[in-house]
Amino acid sequence: MPLGYLALVLHAHLPFVRHPEFDDFLEEDWLYEAITETYIPFLEMMDGLDRDGCDWRLTMSITPPLAAMLADPLLQYRYVRHLDNLISLATKEVERTKWQPDVNHLAHMYLQKFQRSRDVFVRQYRNNLLNGFRRFFESGKLEIITCGATHGFLPLMTQNWTAVRAQVEIGCREFERHFGKRPQGIWLAECGYAPGIDEVLRDCGIRYFFVDTHGVLYGNPKPKYGIYAPIICPTSGVVAVGRDTESSKQVWSAIEGYPGDYVYREFYRDIGFDLDYDYLKPHLHSIGIRSNLGLKYYKITGPGYDKQPYNPEAARDKAAEHAGNFMFNREKQVEWLAGSMDRPPLILAPYDAELFGHWWYEGPDWINFLLRKMHWDQQSVKTITIPEYLDKYGKTQMSQPAFSSWGHKGYCEVWLEGSNDWIYRHLHEDADRMCELARQHPDNGNPLRRRALNQACRELLLAQSSDWAFIMKTGTMVEYAVQRTKVHVLNFNHLYEQIKCNEIDEAWLNQIERRHNIFADIDYRIYA
Repeated sequence: MPLGYLALVLHAHLPFVRHPEFDDFLEEDWLYEAITETYIPFLEMMDGLDRDGCDWRLTMSITPPLAAMLADPLLQYRYVRHLDNLISLATKEVERTKWQPDVNHLAHMYLQKFQRSRDVFVRQYRNNLLNGFRRFFESGKLEIITCGATHGFLPLMTQNWTAVRAQVEIGCREFERHFGKRPQGIWLAECGYAPGIDEVLRDCGIRYFFVDTHGVLYGNPKPKYGIYAPIICPTSGVVAVGRDTESSKQVWSAIEGYPGDYVYREFYRDIGFDLDYDYLKPHLHSIGIRSNLGLKYYKITGPGYDKQPYNPEAARDKAAEHAGNFMFNREKQVEWLAGSMDRPPLILAPYDAELFGHWWYEGPDWINFLLRKMHWDQQSVKTITIPEYLDKYGKTQMSQPAFSSWGHKGYCEVWLEGSNDWIYRHLHEDADRMCELARQHPDNGNPLRRRALNQACRELLLAQSSDWAFIMKTGTMVEYAVQRTKVHVLNFNHLYEQIKCNEIDEAWLNQIERRHNIFADIDYRIYA
């Protein structure tokens, strides 16, 4: 039996961005980049692990907005079109760089990557990557969990507990629709927890969730084993698992983290900004502005703008070295912990999935090497999922987790400060209005009114997405985040007035149903 276990958790999430009213839309690239650089590499990695007989465990959240986009035919079509554009560009780059050996082999690498991505997406998974993730989920090696319906930051929604419950329950229903059964676990958006949320999770059938380190360490009473064993919430019986800071720091830290090694690929040098505009113009968006195109020819090298050519073979070797270092540190960690615990310690290492491949290009290789090394190279620490650990060591600590998040300073400051505090008066008022509508129409037999009520749910949920407040705080794409918040709030208020007056504009309703078509099976009565 191993001395301890590692629960590696990847939080896969993107805000719902879908704009059928435009032929192409810049922010939809967030999804396309994540598919090519993160999600397809993950599926390829899992295929390879199974093919080579490696026993592995991994936990991954696939949030309802991400699942909705991956399953959407319009976005699937546009992703293939996006890949065809990149294949055309990479083909040009192979020719342009034929007298530059250091760059030419990278152009060939990207061309092969884009062609392979197209083949995997279209032929292997028939345009829907959820088919691949569901296959590994059903095998028991990949534990998939849900999230709130639109990644709403729940601690700032507890003014209306019905709205909190709607976020959780719709997230569970969407999970069941895509993966065939209710989820056991949930990723609370931004790891945001406030007392009472666990009781909502219990009512929705959730068995466990994750919190940041101080959510457990400040628990009442203070847990005997700290973050190295799950805790049971006293009033609900739902299990909370706390993040291990040591393992997180090795990946996340801007100073000590692996992704900052000078050998790895530089994210911020992209041909979309480096090459001649007229050469690139056929491959840019219709609005004509420069953007990242995914072909990056330089390694981090060091501080400053001057960079050396990227060497993928050296970067791959460095990823293997870093995986070995991470495993060694976990071995020593569990050896030290095991002597003072009556059960094997559990080390929770959660990360944003898009870090691996998108921001840290070699990240999927690092996970691949890590899982292989942990299977074949040692016996002290093994990967596990939370349900497996709970089934093995069911009796655990009982403690009430503290209010917490994994945002800067650990509470709500990222999502509630000067740049974004104006949104909450609207979100709170609209949540109350949604409950009012649901109570007034408990069993609505009018098809048009029912459509309007369901669309009002969608608009409220989309306005509640924590992504918009986060973007306003961080200062990237702020105009888009503000516009999305205002659009959904205004749409909701228009629907509210039309429903109250029984004067529903069906032509306008058709338009917003087409644009904001998330959650096809939504039932507004959840707010009753």
